[in-house]
Amino acid sequence: MTKTLRFRVLGDSLAFGVGCTTAEQTLGHRLADALRADGHRVDLGVHAVSGARSIDLAEQVREALPGGVDVALLVIGANDLTSFTPPAIGARLLHDAVANLRRAGAAVVVATAPDLGIVSHVPPAYRELVSRASAMYARVQADAVRLAGGTVATVGPELFTRFRAEPALFSADRFHPSPAGYALIADALAPHVRDAAAEPAA
Repeated sequence: MTKTLRFRVLGDSLAFGVGCTTAEQTLGHRLADALRADGHRVDLGVHAVSGARSIDLAEQVREALPGGVDVALLVIGANDLTSFTPPAIGARLLHDAVANLRRAGAAVVVATAPDLGIVSHVPPAYRELVSRASAMYARVQADAVRLAGGTVATVGPELFTRFRAEPALFSADRFHPSPAGYALIADALAPHVRDAAAEPAA
């Protein structure tokens, strides 16, 4: 009998799915479907909380671990940026969350801070500055993730360029993705999550 893959999603509103109108449109469900298409039996658990910052990851990890975790996706960083969390602090908290999941035997994929310079609420004069700050925060996060044994889901600038050019990829609040935006993000994350699911158990 095929073993059930325990897939857990942690992080912030992007991981939770704010902007979606049904659960099936969220990252967790879309990626679970991708794993099922690869032949996995998937048990999906979403521990993400809208508004979460890196400081909230420890509690989410504690909630996820008792049921077991084979593959974990962490989406975190946007609220750290908007709350001006120092990069070193956010990175340390993210490192610890990844390390704890790895010690429990999970393969861990992390989507780091997005480019907030693409958000229409940001005045044009500040967009380049915000984009640079976002990229710097993501680089520090990525170093911490790799140090803890996780995988960074590098989505590339093309994704952010699409969001900048296509307003329909944002939901009505003009901050969170629309269902179409989530589909695009899920497509970018899917190869990393699939590779993680193919890893031998730790």
